[in-house]
Amino acid sequence: MFTLTKEFLFEASHVLPHHSGKCSRMHGHSWKFAVEIRGGVLRRGGSNHGMLMDYGVISAAVKPIVEDLLDHRHLNDVEGIGYPTSERIAEWLFFKVRDALPADTREMLHAITVNETCTCACRYEQPKEEPADAEQA
Repeated sequence: MFTLTKEFLFEASHVLPHHSGKCSRMHGHSWKFAVEIRGGVLRRGGSNHGMLMDYGVISAAVKPIVEDLLDHRHLNDVEGIGYPTSERIAEWLFFKVRDALPADTREMLHAITVNETCTCACRYEQPKEEPADAEQA
């Protein structure tokens, strides 16, 4: 099994008004997130021979998300994130990136790890499919 990781950066503010600490005030971060692609079959032939996926494919999918939706934005105002905790941002990014990847590679997206600071990170992994006969909680 191979795992590719590509990192991206953006600057953005947020506020967590229900938080009991200083994050209840508006503040900003230099955010970093990593996209993880996982698979066991390398490409054969062509310019991507021997690769799981070209890093350029990942960049092409992610750069518009960063540039158009995240960088120098107030994350509370970004549609779909909701309450902008690291957890919600990681989950939102997972589905945004997945939808932006070429259709034949979307299932290869394994995880998104968001670093809110240099010491704090949240990882959102591809949801595991529940067996059809699993009981609902």
